[in-house]
Amino acid sequence: MAVSSISAPEPSRRRLTRHPRILIGLAALAVLAVVGGGVGLWYILIGPPAPASVNAGPPAVPSNAAVAAPASLDGSWKVVDNIGSVDDATATFAGYRVQEQLAGVGGHTAVGRTPNVTGSMTLKGSVVSDVQITVDMTTIKSDDKFRDDELKAKGIETSTFPTATFKTTGPIDLGSLPSEGQTVTVNAGGELTLHGVTRPITMSLQARRVGGIIAVTGSTPINFADWSIQRPISFAVVSVDDHGTMEVHLLFTHA
Repeated sequence: MAVSSISAPEPSRRRLTRHPRILIGLAALAVLAVVGGGVGLWYILIGPPAPASVNAGPPAVPSNAAVAAPASLDGSWKVVDNIGSVDDATATFAGYRVQEQLAGVGGHTAVGRTPNVTGSMTLKGSVVSDVQITVDMTTIKSDDKFRDDELKAKGIETSTFPTATFKTTGPIDLGSLPSEGQTVTVNAGGELTLHGVTRPITMSLQARRVGGIIAVTGSTPINFADWSIQRPISFAVVSVDDHGTMEVHLLFTHA
């Protein structure tokens, strides 16, 4: 007597062989997962997170963050890291963005961010002063743990230089105090200490107040040689640009 169960898988095999593109597509995705040096497939398919810059729209404030406005906006404001989410770019974060070429994948934008940012600023009338920001570089995470581990001893060498700081070197005059919800664009001059090197920079920033939260976003180009940063190269990375971008999204509340 013939055993009918032996021939049961045949329809499934015939369906797969009639659709070779399905097999090719699955194989291609598997190859990408391997040669991408650990880069997540979700990242390759949907792309990196949107940049934090003055050209990316107004600074984000979490819709569910209800912080009442203080009686007076004058005084000290501090960076808070317990509001919003880094995943949807509504929380405080700082990080980098750099273009690289991956073996078998091609062009890829590497983005690393950390919510571990502290800092403060002083507001008096329409003048902002004494901005001081410190970033814990050891907690920066990207889409690739291998890259994050490499940067401990290469590139920005977070094991040797665990923090980066920015301090303004002069007041920032807004002209007039923006009303609630209004976005203002300014250039902030200051000193950036990165990789143990301190240099003057000008950062383009946008700020917006919603209730008792002031959201600030911005970026500045970073030429690696200016900060004595050697471009990290590995078996999975064909090349890395000699420059990148430092990005910040900061939420302040009245101290």
